[in-house]
Amino acid sequence: MGGRQREMRQCADGNLRTGLARRRRATDPMTEFDQLPPVLRGWLAEAALPWSARSVRRVYTRALAESGGDEAAALARLSAVEQQRLSRDGITPG
Repeated sequence: MGGRQREMRQCADGNLRTGLARRRRATDPMTEFDQLPPVLRGWLAEAALPWSARSVRRVYTRALAESGGDEAAALARLSAVEQQRLSRDGITPG
């Protein structure tokens, strides 16, 4: 049995428990999504990757500031970031 297998323990409910640290969410992910501007929700509907509302808002806000408030440029930056992440994993959407 490998090292990773030894770290997992069977719980009483049948699920596995790992030694990895657990993170609690401070907010509800659906509430965060609902609070996004409609343009970002639309972009996420077409996105190839499963972005969190927090990370898409962070990239968009930074890109919006860098582009002087140009919404189209900020969305283009989001698409560019997504393409970089996809190409890093060797994935080409199409």
